[in-house]
Amino acid sequence: MTCASCSGRVERALKKVAGVQEATVNLATESARIVYADHADMPARLRRAVRDAGYEVRTTAQVDALESVSPWADFGPVALGALLSAPLALPMLGDVLGQHWMLPAWIQFLLATPVQFILGARFYRAGWHALLALSGNMDLLVSIGTTAGWALSVWLWLHAPDGSTPHLYFEGSAVVITLVLLGKWLEARAKRQTTSAIRALHALKPELAHWVGPDGEVDVPVSDVLVGDRLAVKPGERFPVDGTLTEGQTQVDESMLTGEPLPVLKVAGDALTGGSINGDGRILLQVTAVGVDTVLAHIIRLVEDAQAAKAPIQRLVDKVSAVFVPVVLLLALFTLLGWWLTGHPFETAVIHAVAVLVIACPCALGLATPAAIMAGTGVAAQYGILIKDAQALELAHRVDVVAFDKTGTLTVGRPRLEALLVADGASLGADDLGAADEALRIAACLQSGSEHPLARAVLADASEKRIAVASPQNLQAVAGRGTQGDVDAIHYCLGSLRWMDELGVDWSALRDRALALQAEGATVSALAQGSTSGYRLRALLAFSDAPKHGAAAALEALRARGIRLVMVSGDNWGAAQAMARRLGLRPQSGEVIAEVLPGDKAALVTQLKSSDRPTPHTVAMVGDGVNDAPALAAADVGLAMGNGTDVAMHAAGITLMRGDLALVAAALDISDRTVAKIRQNLFWAFAYNVAGIPLAALGYLNPVVAGAAMALSSVSVMTNALLLKRWRPPTTTPTPETKPGDAVRTGAFG
Repeated sequence: MTCASCSGRVERALKKVAGVQEATVNLATESARIVYADHADMPARLRRAVRDAGYEVRTTAQVDALESVSPWADFGPVALGALLSAPLALPMLGDVLGQHWMLPAWIQFLLATPVQFILGARFYRAGWHALLALSGNMDLLVSIGTTAGWALSVWLWLHAPDGSTPHLYFEGSAVVITLVLLGKWLEARAKRQTTSAIRALHALKPELAHWVGPDGEVDVPVSDVLVGDRLAVKPGERFPVDGTLTEGQTQVDESMLTGEPLPVLKVAGDALTGGSINGDGRILLQVTAVGVDTVLAHIIRLVEDAQAAKAPIQRLVDKVSAVFVPVVLLLALFTLLGWWLTGHPFETAVIHAVAVLVIACPCALGLATPAAIMAGTGVAAQYGILIKDAQALELAHRVDVVAFDKTGTLTVGRPRLEALLVADGASLGADDLGAADEALRIAACLQSGSEHPLARAVLADASEKRIAVASPQNLQAVAGRGTQGDVDAIHYCLGSLRWMDELGVDWSALRDRALALQAEGATVSALAQGSTSGYRLRALLAFSDAPKHGAAAALEALRARGIRLVMVSGDNWGAAQAMARRLGLRPQSGEVIAEVLPGDKAALVTQLKSSDRPTPHTVAMVGDGVNDAPALAAADVGLAMGNGTDVAMHAAGITLMRGDLALVAAALDISDRTVAKIRQNLFWAFAYNVAGIPLAALGYLNPVVAGAAMALSSVSVMTNALLLKRWRPPTTTPTPETKPGDAVRTGAFG
C-alpha cells in the first residue's frame, strides 16, 4: 500500500466479505486487524479479497525477512533512477547559471524511457488495480502525471520541424519518478524504525532452554518446553518462559518488563518472567506458561494491537482520503482546460496539470496518524507503559480528573493486623491472650482461601502465632461488606463496621477505641457471632497499610498539570482521610471519597464525568483489583497497575507494568506528545496539498519541484513521528532549588 486511498480500498474490500464484523487497515504497519465469524475457509476468503483489491498478503516469513533487511535494502532502483535522471536534470542547473546545455532528443528519450516504464512499472500496476476497483490512489496520480509528461515530450519531438530543437519534458517525468521512489524508500526505512520496539521485544525470547530431565540438563528448543517442566537458567541468560523459582536465589533484571533498571531479588517461590535477565546465580525454575500465554507474548500482543489500531482522529482522515483522489483528478482536468482555453500552448497546460497530479499525492495524509501512534506506543512500552488501544492514547491527553483506588494502588497493598480488640470490655493483657488468639483463629478460618489484602494480613498473623486454621462451612462472601460462614458449627460474620450496623451488632463498648484507630489511618473490621437472638460482637480487628514510595510526589506532579485528584476507598471516612493526608491529598477539597462499595465504583466514575460545566470531564481511573475492573472500563481512560489482576489489565486501556505511580503522569505525558505529533503531521500533510495544489494549478510549480515537495511531505511526517523515540518519562526528583516533596519535571524530551 502506498497511500491512505490504498488502505481505505483494502478495508472496504475486507468489510464486504460475508462474516467480517470489523476490519481496520493500517498504512504505516501495512497490516489489517479483522474480527470475523469463525469459519474454516475464512482466511482464504480474506486473502482473496485483498488480492482482488489489487494487493498481496505477505506471509510471516516474508514479514520477518523484510524486518531483518539492511538499512540500504531496495535502494538499487533509486540509485539507477538518479543515475539516468541526472543528465536530464543537468540542463536545468545550466539554465540557472546562464548556460544552455541540452542533450539531443533521442538521448533524452533513451534515458527517460527506462525510468518511466521499468523503474516506474510499480506505479502502473498499482494504478491499474485502482482503476479496476473504480478507485484512485497515489500510484494512479503519479502514473497519469508522468505518462502525460513523457507522452507530451515524445509528441513534441516527433512533430518538431527538421533542424529545430524543441523544449522537451523528459526530465520532468524521470526526475519525478526518481524522487517518488526516493521518498518511498526513505519512508520504508523510517517505518522499520517505528517498529523497532516490536522487534526488540521479539528479540528477548531465547531460542534454546536448558531442560532438566532424569539424565541431567539437555538443550531443547523453547517451542518444545511444556508447562510443568523444570529448566535451569545460568547467570546472565534470559529466562526462556514464565515460571516459578524452585531452587537457588538471584537478582533479576526486569527492565524489559517494567522499565525499572534496578535488579530485583528473587528467592524460592517467586515468579519469573520470560525475557528478563538472570543475575549472578544459577537457578532452577518450574514452567508456568509457554508460547502465547507468557507475559512477554501478552506485552507483544498489546503493543501490536495498539500500533495496528486506528485512532478516532484517523476516521476523519479516511473520509477525506476516500474523495481526495477523484477531486484531484478533476482539479487536474480543470487546470488543463483552464490553461488551454485561455490561449496558452497545449504543452504548457499539460505540464501544469501534471504538476497538480504529482504534488497532490495523499501519502503524508495516510501516514500522519499511524506513524505517530507506532512511535509513541513503542517508546512507551520501553518504559513500562503498555497502551492497549489507540483510543486510550488519544484520549489520555485530555484527562482532567484522575481517580485512584486506595488499597494496592496508592498504598503498598500489604496491610498488617496492628490490633485485635476483644469484646466484653477485655483488653489485650497477658490474661486475655487466649481470648484474642481464639478470635484470631475464627477470623483466619473465615478468611482461608481469600485473596483480599486484609484476609492475607489475618492469615499471616495467624501463621506467625502458629494458630491452626481449619476450613469453614457454608462460607459466603458478601460483596462490599465481608465474609460469613460457620466455624465449629457456630455462625460468624467478619466485615466492615457499616455491615455490623446493618446486622444490628452493638459495638458501642469499643467505639472510642475504634474511632481512635480510624483517626490514625487504620482500617477497622468486626467479628460478630450469630445466635438465635441475633449477633453479638466478638472482636475488632485494626489493619494498617503504608503509602507507596513516591506516591505523594507522583500525586503532586499530577496536580501541577492542573488535574483534579480523587482517592476512592471502601474504608470508613476516618481511615480514608488519615491515609489521604499521608499521601498529600486534601480531604477538605473533595479529593477523598470513602465508604464506596465495589459495585458502586463504576457509577462513581460516571458521576465524576458529569459536572456543573458545559462539557463533561475526561476521567482516568487507576486501579489494580478485580473489583476495579468495572470502573476501569467505565472511565474514559483506564490505567491498570501491572502488579494487579489480569481482569483489571484486560478492562483497562493502559497497563503500567510496575507499581510506580509516576507512570500515571508519564502515560498522560506520552499521550500529550503523541497527539501533538499527530496534529503537527496532519497540519503539514494538509498544508502541502492546500498550498501546493493552487500553486501548481497557477503555474508556479513545475512537475520536478512538485515531485520533490510530495516526497518531502512523506519523509517529513515520518521523521517528525520518529522524534517521539527521544521521549523520556518525566521525573519527580527534588533539586537544590526546590524543597523536598515538590514535583520537578525534567528530562521529558532528553
